[in-house]
Amino acid sequence: MSYLDRQGKGGLTSWIFSTDHKRVSLLYLALMTAFFWVAVGIGVAMRLKHLSGSDFLVSARTYNALFTVHGVIMVFMFVIPGLPAVFGNFFLPILIGAKDVAFPRLNLLSWWLFLAGACLALLSLFTGPGAPDTGWTFYVPFSLRTGTNVSLAVFAAFVLGFSSILTGINFITTVHRLRCEGMTWHRMPLFVWAIYSTGWIQVLATPVIGITLLLVILERAFGIGVFDPARGGDPVLYQHLFWIYSHPAVYIMIVPAMGAITEIIPTFARRCIFGYRAIAYSSLAIAGLGSLVWAHHMFTSGMADLANIIFSLLTFLVAVPSAIKVFNWTATLYKGSVDMQPSMLFALTFVFLFTIGGLTGVMQGALGLNVHLHDTYWIVGHFHYVMFGGTGFAFFAALLYWFPKMFGRQYDPKPAYAAWVLMFLGFNMLYGSFMVLGAMGMPRRYFAHLPQFHSLHLAATAGSWALVAGLAVLFGNFLAALRRGAPAESDPWGGKTLEWTLPSPPPPENFDKLPVVTGAPYSYNPKAPA
Repeated sequence: MSYLDRQGKGGLTSWIFSTDHKRVSLLYLALMTAFFWVAVGIGVAMRLKHLSGSDFLVSARTYNALFTVHGVIMVFMFVIPGLPAVFGNFFLPILIGAKDVAFPRLNLLSWWLFLAGACLALLSLFTGPGAPDTGWTFYVPFSLRTGTNVSLAVFAAFVLGFSSILTGINFITTVHRLRCEGMTWHRMPLFVWAIYSTGWIQVLATPVIGITLLLVILERAFGIGVFDPARGGDPVLYQHLFWIYSHPAVYIMIVPAMGAITEIIPTFARRCIFGYRAIAYSSLAIAGLGSLVWAHHMFTSGMADLANIIFSLLTFLVAVPSAIKVFNWTATLYKGSVDMQPSMLFALTFVFLFTIGGLTGVMQGALGLNVHLHDTYWIVGHFHYVMFGGTGFAFFAALLYWFPKMFGRQYDPKPAYAAWVLMFLGFNMLYGSFMVLGAMGMPRRYFAHLPQFHSLHLAATAGSWALVAGLAVLFGNFLAALRRGAPAESDPWGGKTLEWTLPSPPPPENFDKLPVVTGAPYSYNPKAPA
């Protein structure tokens, strides 16, 4: 029996008003999947535009709106909330031996705020003088002067930020207050450490962007002159405030992804994780150091040379905790008996693609090189290697790993392998071409391109088709599994954490009797299993 069969009685209202953390997780998953596919469609439209000249398919203004909407959806409605909202909600209480999150009603409210923010973002596309055309960063002074519906889109991002803050508060409190007997800090699964670290970023960094976005709305409405240089404001101040949040937001995206990968690799390598404490503390280090490097997005904005040097140095230092994780994942694989299940294949792909994204990011931290690469397609390629090659592939790896536990159904591995081939080849054709284009000097966000860039744009567009085909095969496999997949065992992979002691799918309150943890991490021996 699937989770949807077991718990789906009572109609839609029993879901959208449920405080069960597992139902809230699945509500997030359904909503984010729908928005993900909308953003994918927009991305394909932009790639089709570059098959031909400047007047092909869409106008310049429409193209600006397309990359703005694509960025807003992917960043604020999929990548940032993705792993914490879906897998954090579903598995965090189970992994620490709790029956629910600390504040179930607040958890449901966070989903309602997410839904409200998403609806406002969609409404901004179809009301007012036109869809926002500023890019997902809403940079001033253009976002103050454009006649498009920027205010509503900015307010949508503000509401989505409130959802993120409430989720972070809930997760931090859950970890502190609801761990079962024997679940000490150094017995917690590393995915819990990742979600806990992310929660602090959500709580501390998100209010900064909330206040900044409100100031943009007030300036558009009342002309108060905080950011607009024509009114005595400072546009560089906006960049500082925006990136004080938005660079830590990168770690809201990637730290939970790293946590999920740290669960998958030891399971399929048939080994205990190498360097448990180093990985746990590196999550906290990423959260801390990641809050200090925001201005490496601003090396060409006219900051003082000393400030540029300091932020360049911090950019190199923030790579160290991520390198610790990559080293420990590799050491875990050493002499392991690796079972290359689809989720393991996607997890290793995450390590490969994220490493490329991380190394190209360190290159951008070099001041001289950054001047050449800033605002080129190289930045777009690097960003997608980290966000999609990193967070996106980790999301799919986590979904493949936990799908049997979440839904009580097993998927067919063969289509998952086929999807991986298409996605891996398509991804590297698409975003690898972007980085070459950037190194050649192709600016990003340009409606048209010069003839010398055309062959690489063709390769990138062909890669986008392969990538979308792989995504279609992957999600089609999930849908087929939901309808007619074989019943899943309680522990199909040989996992060692507490979720694998429960039936698939877990019962409404997870544990009939709360477990008592006595073993070392990843070798739990609950005295009182469900």
